[in-house]
Amino acid sequence: MEPKISDFGLARIVGGKQTEANTSRVVGTYGYMSPEYALEGLFSIKFDVFSFGVVLLEIISGRKNTRLVQYEQRPLSLLGYAWRLWTESKVVDLIDPSLQGSYKEDQYVKCFKVGLLCVQEDPSERPTVPSIITMLDSETAAIPTPQQPAFVLRRGSTVASSSSSKPETTAEITATLEEGR
Repeated sequence: MEPKISDFGLARIVGGKQTEANTSRVVGTYGYMSPEYALEGLFSIKFDVFSFGVVLLEIISGRKNTRLVQYEQRPLSLLGYAWRLWTESKVVDLIDPSLQGSYKEDQYVKCFKVGLLCVQEDPSERPTVPSIITMLDSETAAIPTPQQPAFVLRRGSTVASSSSSKPETTAEITATLEEGR
């Protein structure tokens, strides 16, 4: 697996010292863009938190956010599907079958909750990057209860059956928090 870093032109939209911007030129990948950016062109530091949450949920589920899941005769995005499983206390149903036996259930639930927290519709409800790292790294950190996330059905998305679809990815993620001088 070869990691690639792309900014899709975002670095040119937001200046070096800016933490927020408003633009009419939306660039990025649908399914990973925060709703405030995709719908209103509002860009902030919480944009990356939203994207991280999507990727985290993709990693633990083995599913892409751009593919719809058929659940109880309804097509749902990965975020919508994760939320339904959360509200029905079926969190472990989201896990990528290829991860079976390679994780502790409490660690999986922690990643699931953090993923949902990162994709909250209101950017102010999303955690900061340092708090995400603390929640994932600590055995004792309190993790708030997620609220319903932002999720949108997209035209042209493929529908996969929740029971028969195979995982599409198995990946790892490593976070490093660097401090300035």
